[in-house]
Amino acid sequence: MAAAEPLAPGGITLLADAALEGRNTLRVPARASLLADVRDAASIGELLATPALRDQPLLVLGEGSNILFAHDWPGLVLTVAARGIEILDEGDNAARVRVAAGENWNDFVRWALGHGFAGLENLVLIPGTVGAAPIQNIGAYGVEVCEFVHAVETFDRQQGRIIELANDECAFAYRDSLFKRERDRYIVTAVEFELPRRREPRVAYAGIAEELTAIGAAGPTPLAVAEAVARLRTRKLPDPALIPNAGSFFKNPLLAEELAATLARDHPGLPCWPAGDERRKLSAAWLIEQCGFKGYRDGDAGISGRHALVLVNHGHASGADLLRVARHVAAGVHDRFGVKLEAEPRIV
Repeated sequence: MAAAEPLAPGGITLLADAALEGRNTLRVPARASLLADVRDAASIGELLATPALRDQPLLVLGEGSNILFAHDWPGLVLTVAARGIEILDEGDNAARVRVAAGENWNDFVRWALGHGFAGLENLVLIPGTVGAAPIQNIGAYGVEVCEFVHAVETFDRQQGRIIELANDECAFAYRDSLFKRERDRYIVTAVEFELPRRREPRVAYAGIAEELTAIGAAGPTPLAVAEAVARLRTRKLPDPALIPNAGSFFKNPLLAEELAATLARDHPGLPCWPAGDERRKLSAAWLIEQCGFKGYRDGDAGISGRHALVLVNHGHASGADLLRVARHVAAGVHDRFGVKLEAEPRIV
């Protein structure tokens, strides 16, 4: 691999034939023709306008916690490594906070809690960067990040400049957004959040109330809820530092109410929740467990024995190995229940 080479005074470093195994939490081997770390988002336009890079296929990568490399990347991998948290406007009840895309998501949640803000506590311990959060519209334990997004700052490749999109322009949906649907156009450079000082806690999700009781919380304060959620996640989900994984690999399926009701009648015990627009959300984990795939293993690729949604690398699995297991599990669920599972991470 070539030595790191400064490309421009704006804080860009470019590597040729770069290894990506340390850049994805599934720890699968892959390489990129070029890898650019950008520490100043204002330099993105200059970078992409470089003649040698102008026609290269582009992949934007954060901490690699929501991606599966089944192949090498034949072009440019770009990481927005800009850092910084700034309070733009603050009142008695809320504040607007700008966070650079390269900030670690969990570090930002802890920052928000430490500064007395409420709402993000259910999203503690989610891996990845702040820049990735609106793309996936990350969510957990009854909360989605779109509830707190005021605006998203992005580099628009069509316009060749940085623009800001308001919340209602981001087309947020379940694990989806404009940025995910048009990933070749937008590069998220920062996110502005509207963070309240007080907010009704979301504690109806299974397990949170029990954890609050277990830790002896006097009430569901944001810090107590964060501690409860952290305990739940730590107990249920494997640590990527110990066994490589990308968190929940499959989305919970959304079905029309009538079809969901039929499935629930035919399969007692199937968890099912209202999802709006005359749809219901099913538990993908339950469907996978009922097919006997929890703990399934094919060589070094498999499904976690702790949580049926988590695809894991037990050692030296390739991206192709992991993708084969994911497809096998999805096919098994479809054969038994007639329900199609969709992958949550991006598959390259």
